[in-house]
Amino acid sequence: MVIKKKTPFKSGYNEIVDRNGENKNMKLDFGILVLKKGESYKCSLSLERAFLLISGKVTLNWDEETCKVSRDCPLDDNPICLHVPKSVNVEIIAHKDSEICVERCENDKIFPSKLFKAEDIKTEVFGEGVLNDASKRSVRTIFDGETDPLSNMVMGEVINHPGRWSSYPPHDHPQPEIYYYKLFPDQGFGISILEDEATVVNSGDASLIVPGDTHSQVAAPGYAMYYVWMIAHLENDRWLPTTRYFKEQHKWLLEKDVKIWPEKKF
Repeated sequence: MVIKKKTPFKSGYNEIVDRNGENKNMKLDFGILVLKKGESYKCSLSLERAFLLISGKVTLNWDEETCKVSRDCPLDDNPICLHVPKSVNVEIIAHKDSEICVERCENDKIFPSKLFKAEDIKTEVFGEGVLNDASKRSVRTIFDGETDPLSNMVMGEVINHPGRWSSYPPHDHPQPEIYYYKLFPDQGFGISILEDEATVVNSGDASLIVPGDTHSQVAAPGYAMYYVWMIAHLENDRWLPTTRYFKEQHKWLLEKDVKIWPEKKF
């Protein structure tokens, strides 16, 4: 299990995972960009990049495009994300204090840059009406292997409802994955379970999920747990919405109209 505990963020790009560093099995760069009001950030790298606005108000400049966007709270507001191929110049100007999740990977394929706006994102509610709603959660997929076939990575968000589970039943996949957490209110906590190890997670922490490790999460009652999920495609094995392999002993929980105690007597 690898849980990256939050260290104080400074203005600018705060590196959490380096694809060439000690966590190179993640195959991704991941960091948090913090901009105070009036600050700006410029980036032109030979990497595919996604800039997900978690909160704040910024102007995004890329190619010959410009757009001012804002997001008050990731629980209630759909994501806004700029996704660009390698070598595209990106400039971000903050009009208020802003937090941006940055995902990067190697990719020589060229695809059109795209700004995903709030209205482009569909929220799906998983786990509703089963298991007494114990795993009810809201899932937002920004782009994945189906919707963006030229991308080498995946990005989305989960709203883990208070006292509920997500990434459930426990599942795995051959692609590495990263979760970045925020809790509301901020003093809250959740638990990340990787294989058979459970670790408390707080705002600003990250779970690094190595290929093949089963994973699931739970939020403490009273606290909503938001997390960004990021996956790197493998060269001959792209992650798709169907690429979830559930732990054998828990597959019965997926049966239609499954009954659990107290409806089901033991």
